Amino acid sequence: MALRVGGLTRLTTIDFPGRLAAVVFCQGCPWRCGYCHNPDLLDAAAPAALAWDEVLAFLRQRRGLLDGVVFSGGEPLTQSALPEALAQVRALGFATALHTGGMYPDRLAAALPLLDWVGLDIKGPWQRIDTITGVPGSSQRVRQSLQVLLQAGVPGQCRTTWHPGLFAPGELLELARALADLGVRDWVPQACQDARRPGSLQQAHRELAALRGALAQVFAPRASCTETAAAA
Repeated sequence: MALRVGGLTRLTTIDFPGRLAAVVFCQGCPWRCGYCHNPDLLDAAAPAALAWDEVLAFLRQRRGLLDGVVFSGGEPLTQSALPEALAQVRALGFATALHTGGMYPDRLAAALPLLDWVGLDIKGPWQRIDTITGVPGSSQRVRQSLQVLLQAGVPGQCRTTWHPGLFAPGELLELARALADLGVRDWVPQACQDARRPGSLQQAHRELAALRGALAQVFAPRASCTETAAAA
């Protein structure tokens, strides 16, 4: 079965650190996060926007021009066709990256030998993740995925998308401490918009800026901690 593709970004400089890349958006996700910025990708059975063969044809034309390919979503690990797709992309000479929420630790472990970089979304403090995703048991699976990634030694980054309506700024600081204690060395808090709260994106930026010093102290000199913005 071929990978179901919900979209393709033909060039990005920000989704795969240090590389010029394309982004393949994979159809399907088991979670229903309220701030999701790709809701059209949630339905695994939705018609594909592109055939996988079309994506491969595009990539063949970009050999020597692009460095890597990012598989994002949705949740790419939802699809059993992902490992074969990763292998095909690597056979074309591209480095591979994965953006995942961590719902499938066993599938992540199986895919890691085919990956050069992983971006792992940590949706919030462990006690908040099930509520944010709407799926019981999500938190435990994310913790397992984090351990899998740390033990494998594959380069990666954790990120947390946040606005003040999700949980308090103090809990974000507690999450930073918990991740640092587990061995995370690269963590990015991202501000996002709550559609039900006008001005929440600006408020999130302000509160993240106020926390920047405290967050840097949690990781320094062990890690990098950078704020980025992700409007949802």
